[in-house]
Amino acid sequence: MVSFESVKAKAITDRYVVWEDVQLFLEHTPVKIKSTLVGRSVQGRPIELWTLGKGPIKILMWSQMHGNESTTTKATMDFVNFLLGTSPLAETIKVSCTFQIIPMLNPDGAVAYTRVNANGVDLNRDAQALTQPESGILRKVYDTFGPDYCFNLHDQRTIFNVGETSLPATVSFLAPAHDEARTVSKTRALSMKLVVAMNRELQALIPGQVGRYDDAFNPNCVGDTFQMLHTPTVLFEAGHFPGDYAREHTRKYIWHALLSGVKAIAYGELSGYTQEAYHNIPENGKRFVDILIQNIAVLNTDYKKDEAMGVLFKEVLQDRKIVFEPHVEKIGKLDQYYGHERYNCLNDKDLTLLRANMKLMKLL
Repeated sequence: MVSFESVKAKAITDRYVVWEDVQLFLEHTPVKIKSTLVGRSVQGRPIELWTLGKGPIKILMWSQMHGNESTTTKATMDFVNFLLGTSPLAETIKVSCTFQIIPMLNPDGAVAYTRVNANGVDLNRDAQALTQPESGILRKVYDTFGPDYCFNLHDQRTIFNVGETSLPATVSFLAPAHDEARTVSKTRALSMKLVVAMNRELQALIPGQVGRYDDAFNPNCVGDTFQMLHTPTVLFEAGHFPGDYAREHTRKYIWHALLSGVKAIAYGELSGYTQEAYHNIPENGKRFVDILIQNIAVLNTDYKKDEAMGVLFKEVLQDRKIVFEPHVEKIGKLDQYYGHERYNCLNDKDLTLLRANMKLMKLL
């Protein structure tokens, strides 16, 4: 079995990933990848399409359509490294499948570390109007390739928990709806079964840390649009793993998801999964803050007894690095919230640690 560490693109790390990083990866692959310039961004940066494999099953993947969502781009590089290998599994997949991959759809947003493109447009809300060059490029690739499956690769915020639990949603999935009634067509059922196959793999690695997104229909979203066009599509969301703000652990689990999903497709295993099992994956909640500080009245009597402070990080680009700046998100009882990091001001040890953290003390 191929290990993640053996295929990890080690030169691409942390959260700030731009086109030059992807290009450097491409230049140093041991096997030349077929790369085609399919267009340019608003600011003229290249958008390239990679083609791998020679099989009859066509799979289209795209990453970083939101410029500040880079984890799946890293995982895509890791997956490409796997495909370039000669393991029996890689060889079987390449004989069964042809992949077209847009590793970075929004290179301008990646440079600015913003969700939107250089015109301030969310590309994942532009699937119908196609007002932006990047949106048109993706749609043209889709129409030309005619994929059998689509993988829509994203990051999600640290706020998400799984169901009613205190576990973070490290990976989340969605089989997008194709109509307002959220009916289950043949192709949407395949999307659900594909998610179930990937969830089965991940539960062995991060039990309880896989969530499911709400499937409210939005035809302006790319996944919903492609589902409307009868292509099984899955939304991938790379989330938080404890202590992993660089999302280096999360990229590993996205890689496992990609590999297990593609394997299930290549080996014709999807019929062995049920769409009912998709609905058994807990839906995401929004009950996390990055830092939860309880009993804050101990440090500041302006607050009421038993009140807590919920702190979220703002991701700020500084000198090509992402800096996590804390800001106050909520103040109140907050009994229903969890913290990735927690302090209780009634605990002497926590109080000592908190007082040593000048950024947090300024918030109090």
